Amino acid sequence: MSRPLRDLLSGGRRDPRGLRVLVTGASGTFGRALCTRLSDAGARVVGLDARPRGDDPVEVLACDLTDDAAVPAAVAGALSRLGGLDLLVNNAGIGGPAPAELPPSAEVRRQLDVNLLGAWRVGAACVDALVDSRGRVVMVSSRMAVMQLPLAAAYGASKRALVAYADALRLELAPHVTVTCVYPSMVRSPIHDSTARAGLSLEGMSTYESLDGVVDTVLLAGLSRRPRRDLPTTRRGAVEFFLARHLPAVTDRIVARALAARVRSGALDGAEPARGVVRRTAPPEAR
Repeated sequence: MSRPLRDLLSGGRRDPRGLRVLVTGASGTFGRALCTRLSDAGARVVGLDARPRGDDPVEVLACDLTDDAAVPAAVAGALSRLGGLDLLVNNAGIGGPAPAELPPSAEVRRQLDVNLLGAWRVGAACVDALVDSRGRVVMVSSRMAVMQLPLAAAYGASKRALVAYADALRLELAPHVTVTCVYPSMVRSPIHDSTARAGLSLEGMSTYESLDGVVDTVLLAGLSRRPRRDLPTTRRGAVEFFLARHLPAVTDRIVARALAARVRSGALDGAEPARGVVRRTAPPEAR
């Protein structure tokens, strides 16, 4: 366990031993690391994933989170194995290029279906078990829920909507169940591959953070005795979260300047999804 997490939890940490945990997206970068840490600490963990791997650190059940019938069945199977539920971590998510100026595509609909409705389906299937245990939900959202980056409208919209869903769930289930949203920035993982293939690398638009730091924050959300409502994953993230919530015009200017610099550097040249942005941002003599 990292020192920041030890410091945050000192004297106020729930004992993870025997804690019954369900993690979605359990075979992905975040999910595998989180399942490993929880299992090693003594929690009983079952995962859900569209494509379980043979070397997953815990039992992972195959589940398509976009399937209305498959989700309740998979959740029921997981809860049967666990004997109840103390902690749900809605971690599953996908990304990809999605300019806001273009009509919604199948890619846009899939991101909304997995990132928002997938979490909603799983949450609904877990409500009774969570109420029975006076449990906890952790939503792995994104810094983009509050500070949108261009050319990725579907991901940002899905994560902002996920926070709205979390807020509603928190109010409806209080005081029996607590709900925390965690806001990572950017971690090196395959979720960025499709964006990079489209020529829209986020290099220069965001700052990478460590996987361990994100996992530490999710564990803080799940194990601290005093539930938190919102948890950025770094100090920089906390500053961005504050600015985006209270001074959104400032963050708009920061992002706009970063985007203009990317266009001027030629980093987006030839990227079809960015064609409109490049055309409008480039100086008149370059158009």
